[in-house]
Amino acid sequence: MNKLDSQLLSGELMRHGFVLEGDADRADVVLYNTCSVRQHAEDRVFSHVGALRRRAEREPGFIVGVIGCMAQRLGAELVRRFDFIDLVCGTRAFPDVPRHLERILAGGGPVVDVREDGAVACRRMPAMRVRPHSAHVAVMRGCDNYCSYCIVPYVRGREMSRRPADVVSEVRALAEDGAREVVLLGQNVNSYGRGLPGPAVDLADLLGMVNDVPGLYRVRFVTSNPKDMSDRILRAVAELDKVCEHLHVPAQSASNPVLERMNRRYTAGQYRDMARRARETIPDVELASDFIVGFPGETAQDFDRTLALVQEVRFQQSFVFKYSPRPHTLAARWPDDVPDQTKRERNLRLLDAQEAVDTKRRTGMIGSDVQVLVDGVSKGDPRKLSGRTRQNDIVVFEGSEELVGRLCTVRLTDSTPLTLFGAVLPTPS
Repeated sequence: MNKLDSQLLSGELMRHGFVLEGDADRADVVLYNTCSVRQHAEDRVFSHVGALRRRAEREPGFIVGVIGCMAQRLGAELVRRFDFIDLVCGTRAFPDVPRHLERILAGGGPVVDVREDGAVACRRMPAMRVRPHSAHVAVMRGCDNYCSYCIVPYVRGREMSRRPADVVSEVRALAEDGAREVVLLGQNVNSYGRGLPGPAVDLADLLGMVNDVPGLYRVRFVTSNPKDMSDRILRAVAELDKVCEHLHVPAQSASNPVLERMNRRYTAGQYRDMARRARETIPDVELASDFIVGFPGETAQDFDRTLALVQEVRFQQSFVFKYSPRPHTLAARWPDDVPDQTKRERNLRLLDAQEAVDTKRRTGMIGSDVQVLVDGVSKGDPRKLSGRTRQNDIVVFEGSEELVGRLCTVRLTDSTPLTLFGAVLPTPS
């Protein structure tokens, strides 16, 4: 979601006459779009902003801004901590950043806008896409789940779904502009449609509408809560030809006592049932997950249950994070009683288990043919191209740059823990 917000804001600023500068040292305005989900993310922002103090003191016309979730949470405290900051703009005020910057440039400085009203949260702004053939579309904003560790409802607000007609209209415009893949975004995208006026509509309905947009090759959606992964959604993924067989469904833990304290509202058994239903319903589906280690009260036995889930479900990918207390959340009131060294050890053990699972899976794919949507030149080898399968695996191969943004078939010849390698097969005549 943060990447999309940055693209939307970049497009809006350019529409107002601002020019994107690739080198921050040469930019007249530097904006940090921030995340508050983990303390580490906020610490990095503090470090980056602090490093700009001397330049701000040396160049009176230089503008520094902090926007996004961290700005929403801290507000004017940021200006008190860094007296050279000119703009603090929260998540609900993104469309007004150009106006605020124009006021600051005119000498009206500093501006703090952290309104609580979320009425503009889903308003679409012009976007600057990093990859012209791929686009992200926010179909809803906010979250109503209030997991005990999560700050999102406090900085992003309550759930608000966009009207399906508006989403489809945007996707159609993106396809006409060259987008071949769209990713539908929501903090809890599976609950899309709740509270919308008119006839009932859910994510499965929306996927069907987007699937019908001419010009698209692929449709993805993130992020899903296991408790809301309905059979209707699974059937939509299985039956709609453009919807990719890849589900990012964070488990967070496989210990029922931990899940209850997290307020996740499902059990480890229910998660396993969701994974089973997904694999029975969707041929070739791959599952990805998130995990938090070291949550308050997590015992060695609790962690072992999570480790067993990774080995049993065989995730394609797992993102593992050490727990850190976040302000306003329920869990922040509890003792952070798992030692940091233990958190680090569990983090590494879970990552090692995931790597072992995925290495075996990728090795088994060698020799098979996969459909790849070509992203562009490989970051690791500029002589080669890189793309992704429908299951979101990265594939590197030799080929002409004319393939970028197109589908091709690649025969897999090798693998590493993060990447597949192969050779493009000729297109049938």
